[in-house]
Amino acid sequence: MPGPSELDEAEQPPAAPERPSVRLRPALETLPAYVPGASGASPGVFKLSSNETPFPPLPAVLSAISDAAEDVNRYPLMYADRVVAEIARHHGQDPERVVVGNGSVAVAELLLRAMCEPGDEVVYAWRSFEAYPIIVQVAGGTSVQVPNTPDGRHDLDAMAAAITDRTRVVIVCTPNNPTGAAVTHAELVAFLEKVPTDVMVLLDEAYAHFVRSADAIDSFSLLSEHKNLVIMRTFAKAYGLAGLRVGYAVARRRLARTLRTASTPFGVNAIAQAAAVAALGQERAVRERVDEIVAERERVVAALRRQGWDIGDPQGNFFWLPLGDASGSFAADALEAGVTVRPFAGDGVRISIGESEANDIVLTLTQRWASISGTDAGSTQRVGGSLQV
Repeated sequence: MPGPSELDEAEQPPAAPERPSVRLRPALETLPAYVPGASGASPGVFKLSSNETPFPPLPAVLSAISDAAEDVNRYPLMYADRVVAEIARHHGQDPERVVVGNGSVAVAELLLRAMCEPGDEVVYAWRSFEAYPIIVQVAGGTSVQVPNTPDGRHDLDAMAAAITDRTRVVIVCTPNNPTGAAVTHAELVAFLEKVPTDVMVLLDEAYAHFVRSADAIDSFSLLSEHKNLVIMRTFAKAYGLAGLRVGYAVARRRLARTLRTASTPFGVNAIAQAAAVAALGQERAVRERVDEIVAERERVVAALRRQGWDIGDPQGNFFWLPLGDASGSFAADALEAGVTVRPFAGDGVRISIGESEANDIVLTLTQRWASISGTDAGSTQRVGGSLQV
């Protein structure tokens, strides 16, 4: 009896049709990758690549974390009610205006998903926070990136001009990550007057604690007059809870209520909630730590200017070197010297303010680079808006 291979072709059983595979949304196939700051995992290497505080958690925060760990067999409060109440008290706001999420990025993504239909536009400065293009695309929106001014500031006039009838959200990041430039209160007020009332203005103030400019934004004073304004803050920076992921938004009540309903159930874990409440209760100690970081920032910035670097007026816990195509080389030199920094290919390098020893390593490196580029760093050439050495 003939085997299957000997059967006439006409007698062969038909091939099984190829089964369709699971399909992702096309927008997700082309998402840009978020590149985190390099880890200072090697012994003796300082991490200055992620804008973290150099201080360990405050004792009261560690105690709260330890106590909360004993109850992790229980679910946390679904909407982080205690954290919401403390944030509202801290800012003098109604708790109904506050929405807490798993880091400020998650809160921003929730806002965009609530606002954007496919094809709706989100306007923001560029370069700015690296997560913006990702969360806009995930939400189904279209990014409209408006170039910063040559000194790394938001071009608010150009951003206002970029608003169309398809624009649903405008993001203002101040101080801007990674360039460090801050919008002033007067600039923000003038900008809000230009934005249509049906376009949300998401004010990302992750680094607000570190601002020392003469006309610093008083964002909460603007909420009652500008109902399209949403203020976003985080516990990752000044409060030193980067590893626990707690962020929040303050918005008009109806919007906050809708966002809370649409948020991930139990989205902030119990340990993070306990740590955030404890951190808000340590405002004096937090302020003292922030003042130390700001003083160290001013020391580093003054030294960089003496070396000849033109670095603008950084207002976060970091500064920006617009090194252009030399950014990768600088980052490699920094790692060899004992610090990790955050290069942005073709644009520049962001360097966090860390321990004084780490900052001194950076200053030694920048002095050498200033010497390589000429008599000082101010003699380097700008090509296409980037500094070339």
